[in-house]
Amino acid sequence: MDYEEFSKIKDVSEIPDYLPALLRGLLLEALGDWDGAHEIAQNEHTRDGSWVHAYLHRVEGDLSNSSYWYSNAGRKMPDMELKKEWEIISKELLGKYQPG
Repeated sequence: MDYEEFSKIKDVSEIPDYLPALLRGLLLEALGDWDGAHEIAQNEHTRDGSWVHAYLHRVEGDLSNSSYWYSNAGRKMPDMELKKEWEIISKELLGKYQPG
């Protein structure tokens, strides 16, 4: 699955079960289910899980908490639009975890 195909999923509001958890979490956030996305991210004890977790707290506006999670992910908090970071995270995770 490429990024274009993945990003179109959020337009149909139905997230396939076969997607890896963190990719499902990003889609949940895009569909307005921050809590569902957060639940997924906080249960993924990896650098990628910390990255998605950090992004979610940035979406929420909790920059202190977000900074903590970026640090756990080995990343700095980015200075870019949230939409752009969502795209970057999605593309990187798609490259690592090919769904379907």
